[in-house]
Amino acid sequence: MMMDSGILESINFYNDAIKYFHNKNIYYFVNLQLQKYKMKRVVVGLSGGVDSSVTAYLLKEQGYEVIGLFMKNWHDDSVTISDECPWLEDSNDAMIVAEKLGIPFQTVDLSEQYKERIVDYMFNEYEKGRTPNPDVLCNREIKFDVFMNIALSLGADYVATGHYCRKAEEIIDGKPVYKLLAGKDTNKDQSYFLCQLSQEQLSKALFPIGELTKPEVREIAKEADLITADKKDSQGLCFIGKVRLPDFLQQKLQPKEGEIIQIPTDFEQYNRTTPQFENKEAELAYFSTQFSYNKEDGKVVGKHQGAHYFTKGQRKGLAVGGTKEPLFVIETDVNTNIIYTGEGKNHQGLYRSVLFVSNEELHWVREDLALQTGETMEVEARIRYRQPLEKATLHKVEKGLYVEFENPQSAIQEGQFVAWYQNEELLGSGVIS
Repeated sequence: MMMDSGILESINFYNDAIKYFHNKNIYYFVNLQLQKYKMKRVVVGLSGGVDSSVTAYLLKEQGYEVIGLFMKNWHDDSVTISDECPWLEDSNDAMIVAEKLGIPFQTVDLSEQYKERIVDYMFNEYEKGRTPNPDVLCNREIKFDVFMNIALSLGADYVATGHYCRKAEEIIDGKPVYKLLAGKDTNKDQSYFLCQLSQEQLSKALFPIGELTKPEVREIAKEADLITADKKDSQGLCFIGKVRLPDFLQQKLQPKEGEIIQIPTDFEQYNRTTPQFENKEAELAYFSTQFSYNKEDGKVVGKHQGAHYFTKGQRKGLAVGGTKEPLFVIETDVNTNIIYTGEGKNHQGLYRSVLFVSNEELHWVREDLALQTGETMEVEARIRYRQPLEKATLHKVEKGLYVEFENPQSAIQEGQFVAWYQNEELLGSGVIS
């Protein structure tokens, strides 16, 4: 059912909720309970996918007053790959699910905020030669900020999403502390995408499918006869879909032909002698510094249309042949418009064991566990979604935080997020400097 915001705000749950319960066996029970208790109101971000559909279904089954909102955040379909981001179809599917569940439904247009907070940020980062993660920012800036504020203005007690993660609560020093936990489905754990959430945002968040696996979610959808039960998962940029990244970036970043340089495996910096360090911080600073290349350090093997279109670890799009193993991007220089590459996924130029996060880019989900200067913490960390957690040590220094991995990490990219965990709990994150 379509409802404008004025109608949504005027919903009187005590008078209207009964009509949303179709099971006659619980009709009188619910009617009796509503006389005693005021049920909690939850706004669900209905995306038109199976995960958010089951999220809404489960909450309704648990007795919440559920409202479905579809976020339309992108209008330009010219850069999306055909049939990969059918937002109109998603909106219709979300509406059909809402009608099936008997819950109010509304579409909200957040495209202006999305452009300002996410798209412009992406352009700015790529222009600097950094690689942003729009999905992490989208959750922090859109879903759990702009969208959450709309939900709260509708009298919601919580906002729920179809993320595969969990939330826990513990009273520490007399105050509630909210914990962000990995999802039970290790193949779908999406806690990394929520690594920038605050305690305030977590306090209002619900993740109903976090205890389920993807097959279990689809089975629930089938049993509930939801249209999204067999729908494929969406891919690509948050709310935009799968895009041709150069086409997308060319809206603001113009093509500019440059050279592709191949760096040999015996490059002198790879075999440099490790100096003696005055202290641990000096050692960390040394190993966190990326390799520095010049055109003369390798040979020209091809041309490209803009260094800002490429990122470390990238293999596709180079269009360079004649090597035994594929070439990988090991560094980009947007100032000289040069891409540096190395042959093979084990090329030494891809690897570093230490990264740095400045204080300005440092975020603790668990504020009570934030390190002070000089303190360390043993954690497990990842630098990208779906990467297995790796053992690491956090070192807090005056200007920020070093993350020292037990094993060297491939393609540590400035602009991406590093997130750290202990016992399935995501404690904090930061943008790699």
